[in-house]
Amino acid sequence: MPVPPSSPSARPSAPSDGWLDAMARRRSVPAAGLAEPGPDEATLQRMLELATRVPDHAMLAPWRFIVIGGEARGRLGALLAEAYRAGNPDMAPERREKFAGIMSRLFPAPLAVVVVSRPNRETMIPVFEQELSAGAVCMNLLHAAHGFGFSGIWVTGWAATNTHAQRLLGLVEGEKVAGIVHLGTAREAPGERPRPDVGERTAFWSAPDPAAP
Repeated sequence: MPVPPSSPSARPSAPSDGWLDAMARRRSVPAAGLAEPGPDEATLQRMLELATRVPDHAMLAPWRFIVIGGEARGRLGALLAEAYRAGNPDMAPERREKFAGIMSRLFPAPLAVVVVSRPNRETMIPVFEQELSAGAVCMNLLHAAHGFGFSGIWVTGWAATNTHAQRLLGLVEGEKVAGIVHLGTAREAPGERPRPDVGERTAFWSAPDPAAP
């Protein structure tokens, strides 16, 4: 079904080809594929400001940021590796060390931003809506990074969901990790990947036939 035409007087101004092209070309780059340079302090501040320009019902700002950079990346990785070992005593040693090693190398990119979802449960705004807002912050941060010429990836995993790991990251009760966004410069341009057929996933609502059974 075609989209109904809009009134010419109500149409927005012509789209920015550069903006749309940038959105079309954005690709996630694995954290291990991100190298220096990363965003400097001023650029990061601007990126975080842009990231917060998201739908936010009742202006609750139900999210916050934890920035991990410099030597803190290695120190936090070592703590997460030890937490993984302690939390999985019954796992086969080889397998435990394999995943502990992954935790120790969790922050190879120049910078990581933990986007923390912190819904306000004393309002009428559903928690789910507030969590969606935090997810939108993650996506906006990736677009902001791309706009400044950087690359990134939004991940979660064990470090985002394990209670001990969450405490090491700096979360408090009632908070969750919406995403760990790794940021830096891509070592090589990422290739395109298959995309879903939007037409197969789109339906246009129509009123039900009152005569139908």
